[in-house]
Amino acid sequence: MKLKEFNFIGARKIALSISAALIAIILIFALIFGVRLSVQFSGGTIITYTYEGEIDADSIQTEAQEVIGQNLSVNMKAGINGLDSFEIVLDEKEGLVSDVQAELDTALSEKFSENNVTFLSNSTVSPSIGSEFFIKSLVAIGFAAVLIVIYVAFRFKKISGWSAGMMALVALLHDVLIAFGVFVIFRIPLDFNFVAVVLTILGYSINDTIIIYDRMRENQRLYGSSMTREQLANRSINETFSRTLNTTITTILAIAMICIVAVVCNVESILSFSFPLLVGMLSGTYSTIFIVCPLWCMWQNHKDKKRPKQYAAKRR
Repeated sequence: MKLKEFNFIGARKIALSISAALIAIILIFALIFGVRLSVQFSGGTIITYTYEGEIDADSIQTEAQEVIGQNLSVNMKAGINGLDSFEIVLDEKEGLVSDVQAELDTALSEKFSENNVTFLSNSTVSPSIGSEFFIKSLVAIGFAAVLIVIYVAFRFKKISGWSAGMMALVALLHDVLIAFGVFVIFRIPLDFNFVAVVLTILGYSINDTIIIYDRMRENQRLYGSSMTREQLANRSINETFSRTLNTTITTILAIAMICIVAVVCNVESILSFSFPLLVGMLSGTYSTIFIVCPLWCMWQNHKDKKRPKQYAAKRR
């Protein structure tokens, strides 16, 4: 018995409205509350300590602020030379003077004497170097996006390759903005984790898109002009839906487990990567089904409407 096809293309107005609303909320939130940049991009000082046992990040922050006398943040890390560690991050561009550093070391050692807190490193990133890292990261993301468009355009020439490539790019930008929204709304500083999240999402999302495009190309060869574009796209999405869903569930469950472990173990560096990645991959599946193909159909129909006018203009 053949299952009834779900009309994914018919739901495009609702889907596009939801996406537009989410992106608007993210951009408004970013304009009102700003975007937090990590020391890696904005410049500052990172002081790293190792420790043993259990230790509370808030207690570290309170103790360090009393010694240094300025606002700072504490990031819990895991697994440096077999030891857990934490980072004290502050906006001080010149680093700490030796006297303050020694006082901080002593205060933390005495406060957390049972945890064997030991100084590991002190690194300072200048604002110019941070800006350079940020620009290079954006260039890397942009370069990856261009290569993806070119690849899709040449591989899927039979379904208007460049149009397919550009619609895939729109969906990828949608997914990147959703992941960016997680960083903005949850006040997670943009750092190298953000770059890793974006590049991972680009690869994951385009993989789902290519699978649907490949089925569209095959169905176009099988059915030819007996199907409209909307029917062709809808049939292709339905035929690949179970595979897309199974892949997504498997991947999401694995990443969700990483998020849970990161929360339980209080490892912010892992959580700041895994949680935005989780949301971004869900967005990637959503955009592949509800954005790429509907936009492709709309753009192809738009081009068809323009062609008679172009031919008429040439005859004149």
